[in-house]
Amino acid sequence: MSAATVTASPTNLPDEGRIGLRANLRHIGALVRRNVLQIKRDPESMFDALLMPIVFSLLFTYVFGGAVSGGDRGEYVNYLIPGMMAMGGLNIAMSVGSGVNDDFRKGVMDRFRTMPIARSSVLIAKLIVETGRMLVSTLILLAMGFIMGFELETGPVELLAAVLLALAFGSSLTWVFMLLGLSLKTPQAVQGMGFLVIMPLQFGSSIFAPTNTMPGWLQSFTEYNPLSQLADAARSLTSGHGPLAHPVTVALGWTLVITAVTAPLAVRKFRTKT
Repeated sequence: MSAATVTASPTNLPDEGRIGLRANLRHIGALVRRNVLQIKRDPESMFDALLMPIVFSLLFTYVFGGAVSGGDRGEYVNYLIPGMMAMGGLNIAMSVGSGVNDDFRKGVMDRFRTMPIARSSVLIAKLIVETGRMLVSTLILLAMGFIMGFELETGPVELLAAVLLALAFGSSLTWVFMLLGLSLKTPQAVQGMGFLVIMPLQFGSSIFAPTNTMPGWLQSFTEYNPLSQLADAARSLTSGHGPLAHPVTVALGWTLVITAVTAPLAVRKFRTKT
């Protein structure tokens, strides 16, 4: 056999089923640590998680809040903050897709694919770190909301349930944008496609304003929009008013369906991307 160095190929490495659970967890932990260290070296990458909840809460409350609520901005804050919990994960998830695409362009992902690790561990590690960023963003949003007069009418358990529900849904969207990042050619294309997804979902929902004044066709869209269901569920959990079981069930259903469809596709695309 030639003494030439043989470069490992993603197609001739052991598949995930032959890697034990303990090894998988160890690989995921190491990759999570790597991603966290990247954030530490590049703190500007946290600006979206840190600043967007502040900017959006101030912007919508003091620019649009008076008009939407008939001049009662305090009432609008109680409406807006739970709704924005549904939006935070969507914005952060979009940045994940651009980052994954850029990593492939730089050859980082190719290096991972030559290692004897489960393909899913790379994406799961990124999912865990991005979910942590969503949590930081949500906590900042809540802190900003309390400063602006947000009133929690239930209790900490219900608030925690609203946060966890928002994080779960945001994590499912992360799989969607990782799949886009792996499928499209450039980070700019991922961002462009992301905005095409984000804008109708955000503004065609009950996040920023009640839907009863919208045209009938748009109201029909908002009823099926998972962000509307998530926002309504968060409001019910934090205010104690309105239906709870239906929006929570629908939001969880969307979370499970999106994850079940896009996670395997993202892992497959990661394995076969050239």
